Amino acid sequence: MSDNDAASYGDKIADVYDEWYTQLDTSGAVDFLAELAGPGPVLELGIGTGRLALPLSERGVEVHGIDASEAMVAKLRGKPGGDRIPITMGDFADLEVEGRFSLIAVVFSTFFSLRSQEEQVRCFRNAALHLSEDGLFVIEAFVPDVSRFDRQQRVSASKVKSDDEVMLEVSQHDPTQQRVDAHHIVVSEAGIKMYPVKVRYVYPAELDLMAQLAGLRLRERWGSWRREPLTASSIWHVSVYERARS
Repeated sequence: MSDNDAASYGDKIADVYDEWYTQLDTSGAVDFLAELAGPGPVLELGIGTGRLALPLSERGVEVHGIDASEAMVAKLRGKPGGDRIPITMGDFADLEVEGRFSLIAVVFSTFFSLRSQEEQVRCFRNAALHLSEDGLFVIEAFVPDVSRFDRQQRVSASKVKSDDEVMLEVSQHDPTQQRVDAHHIVVSEAGIKMYPVKVRYVYPAELDLMAQLAGLRLRERWGSWRREPLTASSIWHVSVYERARS
């Protein structure tokens, strides 16, 4: 996803992001990341509205961020403590930041917003360059399930919030490129709003190959932030990478 695409997604969804995703296991994620990071510093790729960065900072962890959306970052800045977190505006595949970090994290499938394999590999390589000697790179992402699509498309009602509002998901799937182009569509008496989502999904095994190209290796992988085992029925995974040692 280009800077413009990434910024467009964030700018459109910023006003509703915190409201839509209250079901996420934020406390589990913060516990997991804080344990691995120690005092930091930590760099979050796609820091967004600060769902994880702010509680990590409250625990005394030094947190930095990178994001392409001014609107998402403005939401973070408007929250208590948000003005104390250094944030770089830009493409997190390029990681144009200074210094090294004990932990670099990209959560909630945000890694998939990089829309080509080349961008994803570049992100891995740049993350490796910005890790401290014992630093870790953490990715949280969904486990792809192409059975969701019928003839490479899908229409579903994701939420029926009230008698006068419904949220639909409409998507098209390109299996040759591992891409999904989707819209969250909110239909209400006030009108119709559309929130585009474009991703290139990656299976865990491909992530491991990207890690190898970057001089990293898988240290551990779980089915959730609570360290549940990853199984064939897992919907999400949390993968932790470290420097490969000879």
